[in-house]
Amino acid sequence: MLGSSRDALALCSGVLDQLPAEVDRGQLGTELFAIAALLDSEKVLRLALADSGQGIEVRQNLATQVFGPRVGPNASDLLVTVVSQRWSEDMDLVLSLEELAAQAALAVAQVDNTLDSTEEEIFLFGRAVDQSAELQMALTNPATAGSTKAAIVEDLLHSTATTATRQLLEYSVSHLHGRRLDAVITRLGDLAAAQRQRMVAQVRVARPLSDSQSQRLIAALTALKGRNVRLNVEVDPTVLGGVYVVIGDEVIDGTISSRLEAAHRAILG
Repeated sequence: MLGSSRDALALCSGVLDQLPAEVDRGQLGTELFAIAALLDSEKVLRLALADSGQGIEVRQNLATQVFGPRVGPNASDLLVTVVSQRWSEDMDLVLSLEELAAQAALAVAQVDNTLDSTEEEIFLFGRAVDQSAELQMALTNPATAGSTKAAIVEDLLHSTATTATRQLLEYSVSHLHGRRLDAVITRLGDLAAAQRQRMVAQVRVARPLSDSQSQRLIAALTALKGRNVRLNVEVDPTVLGGVYVVIGDEVIDGTISSRLEAAHRAILG
């Protein structure tokens, strides 16, 4: 990707990172992959959505009209953000949607504690491809249908492979877009490694955080950990007030209930 497309993808990735914790990222990833696949096959629509010569509102309205009835509101809103950007090439729009879908799938793996397994499985699959010329030919043959390639991947993966591994590899091998297979697999590994550098903070509060409170907490935790932080917020009236945070192996208990309990113990002691 050239500079403008890289900048656009970085902006959209940031929007994805800051979606509320309650957003179903599994569904979001599936829907983004579906949008990307459709735009890959529908050149006229792809060109219209990626054409920066068209007004932003025109592209946004077209995206909403075509995909709004087909996908959930989160995928639709993110697509509107994507088509609002300037893309160097129309295929960069498709590649970026695929990368955002992969990031959503990897975020789910991180929350499910399967991210490390996913990263290792992608690496091992890449090793298997490198060591088998027959497998490389089967997965890169332009005459082979994408569904057939996905079925080959499904057969090769161990039954215990994570959901993210299966989704990412089955989609990617059937949508190479002329790229080298090893480069695509390496990119998936890089995305998994980058996701591991993001931290998820489990937050309990008495009432929902406002946008400004969430941003201040994200900024404070990011400064504390030196890594990008995403919040998973749980509303729990028993905390009474304040905030309870678990991030990595660290617990930050700033709740009123904990202070009352400490005071109670001090009185009894």
